[in-house]
Amino acid sequence: MGNMASLSTWLLLITLASTLLIVSCSAATDKDRKEYIVYMGDLPKGQVSASSLHASLLQEVTGSSASEYLLHSYKRSFNGFVAKLTEEESKKLSGMDGVVSVFPNGKKKLLTSRSWDFIGFPVESNTTTNESNIIVGMLDTGIWPESDSFSDEGFGPPPSKWKGTCQSSSNFTCNNKIIGAKYYRADKSIPPADFPSPRDTEGHGTHTASTAAGNKVSGASLLGLGEGTARGGTPSARIAVYKICWEDGCYDADILAAFDDAIADGVDIISLSVGGFIPLDYFEDSIAIGAFHSMKNGILTSNAGGNSGPGLASITNFSPWSLSVAASVIDRKFVTKLHLGNNQTYQGELPLNTFEMNYSFPLIYGGDAPNTSAGSNADYSRYCYEGTLNTSQVTGKIVVCDELTDGVGAMSAGAVGTVMPDEGYTDLSFAFPLPTSCLDYNYTSKLQEYINSTSTPTANIQKTTEAKNELAPYVVWFSSRGPNPITPDILSPDIAAPGVNILAAWTEASSLTGVPGDDRVVSYNIISGTSMACPHASGAAAYVKSFNPTWSPAAIKSALMTTATPISSEINTDLEFAYGAGQLNPLTAAHPGLVYDAEETDYIKFLCGQGYNSTKLYLVTGENITCSATTNGTVWDLNYPSFAVSTSHGAGVSRTFTRTVTNVGSPTSTYKANVAGPPELSITVEPDVLSFKSLGETQTFTVTVGVAALSNFVTSGSLVWDDGVYKVRSPIVAYVIDNSEG
Repeated sequence: MGNMASLSTWLLLITLASTLLIVSCSAATDKDRKEYIVYMGDLPKGQVSASSLHASLLQEVTGSSASEYLLHSYKRSFNGFVAKLTEEESKKLSGMDGVVSVFPNGKKKLLTSRSWDFIGFPVESNTTTNESNIIVGMLDTGIWPESDSFSDEGFGPPPSKWKGTCQSSSNFTCNNKIIGAKYYRADKSIPPADFPSPRDTEGHGTHTASTAAGNKVSGASLLGLGEGTARGGTPSARIAVYKICWEDGCYDADILAAFDDAIADGVDIISLSVGGFIPLDYFEDSIAIGAFHSMKNGILTSNAGGNSGPGLASITNFSPWSLSVAASVIDRKFVTKLHLGNNQTYQGELPLNTFEMNYSFPLIYGGDAPNTSAGSNADYSRYCYEGTLNTSQVTGKIVVCDELTDGVGAMSAGAVGTVMPDEGYTDLSFAFPLPTSCLDYNYTSKLQEYINSTSTPTANIQKTTEAKNELAPYVVWFSSRGPNPITPDILSPDIAAPGVNILAAWTEASSLTGVPGDDRVVSYNIISGTSMACPHASGAAAYVKSFNPTWSPAAIKSALMTTATPISSEINTDLEFAYGAGQLNPLTAAHPGLVYDAEETDYIKFLCGQGYNSTKLYLVTGENITCSATTNGTVWDLNYPSFAVSTSHGAGVSRTFTRTVTNVGSPTSTYKANVAGPPELSITVEPDVLSFKSLGETQTFTVTVGVAALSNFVTSGSLVWDDGVYKVRSPIVAYVIDNSEG
């Protein structure tokens, strides 16, 4: 009652005082007024209308016209308002009780979810009106349509070319952003945890769709982490959803059915963050087959390279007619600090800890708290497996474990937090169901020393914070590597894109971790994988397509590869087998100068030259193909935007590549060849000058690469065509192939 009485008195005083200020303020004109933010801290207590409070306060300084000048009230999470004020009025407000500060509504640069900005593609990048005609087909786990990332506010009807449908249900409808949605399950046995609709229960599909083509959403974060503007590469593009993945995986029959529909529906780009467990022959891989048909119909398929790195030839999506994407690290990382009772602080990168510990809790070692009644002993409880810990000993404490787990064992035993070894996992972070600290073994040994040094060890696991990754960009360890396991002399992956700690939209069908007892339901999540890199490339491809709607898939792929930013080999000693042509650069890719184009017939010649028979080619092309001496092409003559040469250990080799480039830059231009490489590579370009007189004109050249016996497994150089405006760069890679490969 005391709070209410004092508040009522304050409001009365404001009302009375306002009558004295009407005359002095009424002379101000709209020209004298500017927008100011009046910040008043926390929400008022009691049953008080923040809007009424703001109006009354504003009336005190502006008079009866207060309602005209009040633009917006902040009243859900904090207290304040925006108003048009004169400089004198702003000064008066800043001195009033209850006002924390008053400041102009200034313009600040946007702070995005970071990945697009990091690759030089800011929010205010130049776009075309044609972007809203671009349709990105997402083959994934579905989508959460209510997300702000998929609002259709400001969107007109779907493009006239769209022929798809929306498989509506009681819990799913489309709009002018999500213009189509279907789900696929050939055996009709939909897992109980999934929705029989295009709705996403897992989160993966929602995340990738918003990364590729989600709207601009300011203030997005994972419970305060990574806060900024979340957006896709083409925010104005349309999304078509093809749900192919379920709780138990993604089946080839469903993948092909989705490709079949997506191509006929009229999508422009297909994004597929799905891959196999092992590399497969092109004709035994549903993704390679689907991607070929997409290419044939003018649609580029963007694929995740795989998460099986860093072993060589671990890449699983590598067909030359699709775009294979590696995952790179951006310049933001997350750190979680563990503060001990002895005032020592250790930190690790693995957890995304959204929890706040306001004070310290007792520490206990899992090996000292075995659940003996269930037959457990210290040999098991030290790992904190579910059911191995003694609940009465662990409840209310932070338990220290000797193995990295999902934290469920500690949580189910009543622990308020857990500390685990990071087991060497670096560069990425993910959420646990309870406050978690993950440390390297150097820190965990010191932690054990502390626990053994006192009878009352305590600790506090602090909320995760952001830090700068000064070494970025580089390709993360888990990203699958080349060389191409089927065609060694085609470089794989093609390109690298941000795939670590990416903030994007998420499903609200389950909790953040999906663990019982975790009640955190979030709109945006931070996850990692080549699955996150792929939609960055998909969005960039859609961006290039919006400027160049008639370009073939190969031309778009060429534009992305030849404009990529080179990545340092300091960390990635496996060179282009980690990062391909380099880091994605969408802004430059829209205007590449020259492109290496290819059509279906080029790929058929390549396949004939690789020894594929007419029967198998029919499976992919749907056409009667006869391979012969006139149609067989070598891998070195496929018009690819990169060059790869394999050689045997201790042996040298020379290869000649034939390439044709199409002028898409300046109508009249002259390009000079600039080559760079280590002593082991002899690179000759003939001719080394290309002159163009018109757009669309083509010029053919050869590149001869002489490779001496290599001292290292892999080495590389580059060819750059430079006309003074455009720089068209291609990597040249030579490596020693194991005799058991290829």
